[in-house]
Amino acid sequence: MYIGQVAKDILKWPRPATPPVVKLEKRVIAEYGMPSTHAMAATAISFTLLISTVDRYQYPFALGLLMAVVFSTLVCLSRLYTGMHTVLDVLGGVLITAVLIVVTYPAWTLIDRLDSASPLFPVCALVVPFLLCYNYPVSDYYSPTRADTTTILAAGAGVTIGFWINSFFQLVSRPTESPPGIEHIWPLTPDMLVLGLTKFTVGILLILVVRQLVQNLSLQVLFSWFKVVTRNKEARRRLEIEVPYKFVTYTSVGICATTVVPMLHRLLGLL
Repeated sequence: MYIGQVAKDILKWPRPATPPVVKLEKRVIAEYGMPSTHAMAATAISFTLLISTVDRYQYPFALGLLMAVVFSTLVCLSRLYTGMHTVLDVLGGVLITAVLIVVTYPAWTLIDRLDSASPLFPVCALVVPFLLCYNYPVSDYYSPTRADTTTILAAGAGVTIGFWINSFFQLVSRPTESPPGIEHIWPLTPDMLVLGLTKFTVGILLILVVRQLVQNLSLQVLFSWFKVVTRNKEARRRLEIEVPYKFVTYTSVGICATTVVPMLHRLLGLL
């Protein structure tokens, strides 16, 4: 996502002209178009999920491939009918993601095991994304691209640190090492559905509370530090305020989602 977002502000290719295109999303009109990060995200999520699970769970590969293609294609088409991207923007996003998957695939196992390799790993997982966001390319005018990028990288950092906490402090039991292809995907029953919805509701409510509390606290601290009038919307867009408050907020959200929420589920007997 960082590569895609930065590429937009480096290439500075405009979004489709209006008219003839009718833009259905107003908030991101100020952003540039190439590549489509929605297309990148949809392609990455669907195909990395397929590649990561095909040797672990028992399901027809053809069905998984079909679902990955359908999901990513629907997202790509949605970017066209909402007037946000051209066909070239979408194809560019898909191609960049395909290259990234091929290049990084040999290191997936190593990356997956880094979360418990060293006590210093959380420092790296925090510092690198924060510096990338703070040194985001300067745009000619304000757009939500930097803020969105910070949100995405911060949430990713929080999730990464959350998994590290779970592993390092042994808050969750490790999965048993079993031969590939013997795990089943159990059919969805009414009881499982109710339990899943209950866990989701409890988790999302806690995450919303944490998000609001951390956001308010971080903004108050930053406004006080830089002597800015509270509730000044323009001040929230300043680099030294926008990046830190969003990074702290969504890192907290990521940690909460992966560490605190499962602990709450266990406490309530929902696991």
